[in-house]
Amino acid sequence: MDGVLVREEHLVPGADEFLAELRANGIGFLVLTNNSIYTPRDLRARLARTGLDVPEESIWTSALATAEFLHRQRPNGSAFVIGEAGLTTALHEVGYVLTDRDPDYVVLGETRTYSFTAITKAIRMVEAGAKFIATNPDATGPSLEGSMPATGSVAALIEKATGRQPYFVGKPNPLMMRSALRAIGAHSEHTLMIGDRMDTDVHAGIEAGLETILVLTGISTRETAELYPYRPTLVLDSVADLIGRTKDPFAQG
Repeated sequence: MDGVLVREEHLVPGADEFLAELRANGIGFLVLTNNSIYTPRDLRARLARTGLDVPEESIWTSALATAEFLHRQRPNGSAFVIGEAGLTTALHEVGYVLTDRDPDYVVLGETRTYSFTAITKAIRMVEAGAKFIATNPDATGPSLEGSMPATGSVAALIEKATGRQPYFVGKPNPLMMRSALRAIGAHSEHTLMIGDRMDTDVHAGIEAGLETILVLTGISTRETAELYPYRPTLVLDSVADLIGRTKDPFAQG
């Protein structure tokens, strides 16, 4: 989502036409984000403010992927959660009980207000045997003032204190991609991943067997993309470059 359709709360030029063409051609799509703070309803409202009309069912977050994963692993389990509404709502909707008393899992997500007290509780619960899950490995996130610590950084703190590695559900874990494919009834052979980050989006797409397009409206640049041992199928300046070619994105010319 961020860096592909929107950037710093503004529409990426051409993103609205791109989505309109997907709809006109009957091409199904999901908007993915590793951010677990917001619910799909919140994100739909945020996109609407930029001029993009994306229904809730077309938005897939690391929080939803985490909830689906836990539901498959241990239905109707319990979790101590560090996170916000996007994560707690997703877990509630799959029947999870949120508790700080002997939970099955400690689930770490994104929040703007990480609490030292909550992190300390999480460490003690992991030490006591709770399984450690994190929504995504992103070490930093953007803010108006600059970078801020994100899930990956706080997960590293808990891991260092406990000696227990978390299981990251979000990108680049192909698990998130496979859960997204299931959500729209798609197959990897006929699905394309478009992202702005080599380390999460392109990596996840490749791991899940998808063709990949890197757009240069977000984090990665042509120069930084060369530092990775894997390559996207195609590099474009923006999703606007796909207008008129959504039926055959890799056509020459």
